[in-house]
Amino acid sequence: MVLGAALCGRAEEVAGNAEKDRAVHPPLVYTVENTGAEFPAPPLPDIGDLPAVAPLTDPFLWSDGSGRATDFSKWSHRRAEIKAEIEHYEIGSKPARPENITASYGDRKLTVNVTVNGQTLTLTAAVSLPDGDGPFPAVIGIGRGSGSLPVDIFRSRGIAMVAFNFGQVMSHTQKRGSEPINKLYPELSEMGAYSAWPWGVSRLIDGLELTQKDLPIDLAHLAITGCSFAGKMALFAGALDERIALTIAQEPGGGGAAAWRVSETLGKVEKLGATSRAWFIEDMFQFSGGNVAKLPMDHHELMAMVAPRALLVLGNPDYEWLADESGYVSCRAAHEVWKTFGIADRFGFSIVPGHGHCQLPDSQRPEVEAFVDKFLLGKTDADTNVAESPFEIDYSRWIAWWGKSEPIFPPRNMEEIETVTLEIESATVGASWEIVTDDQASNGRYAVVKAGNESIASAPVGSENAISIKFSVERDGNYAVFARLNCPSANDDSFWMKMDGGPFESQNGLGTSGWSWVKLNNFSLKPGDHTLTIAYREDGAMLDKISISNDPYPPEGM
Repeated sequence: MVLGAALCGRAEEVAGNAEKDRAVHPPLVYTVENTGAEFPAPPLPDIGDLPAVAPLTDPFLWSDGSGRATDFSKWSHRRAEIKAEIEHYEIGSKPARPENITASYGDRKLTVNVTVNGQTLTLTAAVSLPDGDGPFPAVIGIGRGSGSLPVDIFRSRGIAMVAFNFGQVMSHTQKRGSEPINKLYPELSEMGAYSAWPWGVSRLIDGLELTQKDLPIDLAHLAITGCSFAGKMALFAGALDERIALTIAQEPGGGGAAAWRVSETLGKVEKLGATSRAWFIEDMFQFSGGNVAKLPMDHHELMAMVAPRALLVLGNPDYEWLADESGYVSCRAAHEVWKTFGIADRFGFSIVPGHGHCQLPDSQRPEVEAFVDKFLLGKTDADTNVAESPFEIDYSRWIAWWGKSEPIFPPRNMEEIETVTLEIESATVGASWEIVTDDQASNGRYAVVKAGNESIASAPVGSENAISIKFSVERDGNYAVFARLNCPSANDDSFWMKMDGGPFESQNGLGTSGWSWVKLNNFSLKPGDHTLTIAYREDGAMLDKISISNDPYPPEGM
């Protein structure tokens, strides 16, 4: 959501009668990469001109705030606005389909040559075809033909498998401006991997279109899948190319299905400030910490871009870093888009513990098979009403404002909320730290470790290296620790922290733009006295104030 001027009224004009017909029967897939390519860009203000929206942004709200696009006939236009915002603020522009593309198929390998500005990039993909004449539905697997899903799910159903070698486009840890795709688009040297890799997937699909005579693929039944960072890749690719009928994002974590806003309220998870800088544009990181509410969109809207096509999100709560609690809230929010269009069964999520990362457990297999059967094989009786999760949290708080005037959380029962707030200078501050005067700090003072004191590998030993904060609580429950911080760069954005006699844990990736509230961790506390200990890790990280609360939502001003 961005406030400003936009040309929203053109949606019906551009859509025409065919689009109005699809309002009743939203299609399962499209024959073009981007149905909204002709719509004008929405307003894209600088961060200082963006409003702060604490709960999840409304996916239906036009970028200029003029109304809501809840009719499917307007969705292509609204989706184009979300796409423009995600590219502008997170990943960089995904280049459109080039004019000069050639492709061939032989020896079970698809070869695609893409030429731009006199430079050629070659993609090669191993292809596994079923027996028979086809055409065959197909899955594009990141890394290998089935991604991280069991091969037999596809092989036993007569589904072709196409392996995407993402390194031919951009490496996992890119060197900006020096990757294969940068030779074609030198003006896009700052692009993130999650615009580059989906571009490569789209060019593979172009190759499948160009080799129909030799490679019998059913282009109306294409899927994509990947896990972890490749799960994010699959999600971005499915969101950005409407020729993909089914997207299966396996354990995509932060930067994938998880919403940045929700993740910021959790513990040691992949927050915006802690994700890989190679995957996104550098400008995205100005939204880290207390600025995350300034993002005009969030990742429930990235998922919503897949609508009206099919999407299945798989999670694994055993790995805290994946931020699956955030993913759960985000999935619930995204599902509202499919439900509004009367196609709720085209979106599902399954967050199941008890298995290794990127290893599909038996309990999730029927859910994957149901989505494959319905959206690749056309078995309409397959049950894809999948909403599995161990979380029992009130996700509705994050979306309650949708369709209303003010983007605020609904009121809570404050009688059950217990919050302890402490100025850092009132704690026991070790000699390795110093108290500094600053008019921008709460109470005019903050603590910072003395220059040259760093302990990256482990917490420093000794009380002189720590800040000891004694407090007490009256209720039994889960308490969140928030800190008001000023961590201006990746070289000074971390501390060590422990509760009572527990182990020190690194609190890293806390980068902020000025003073901001940042969520550090969660602790289960019993009524009585406790001690929070913070030790230095990197010098330059400034600490102003601590808030400890059984309220999972941020302190006022975060």
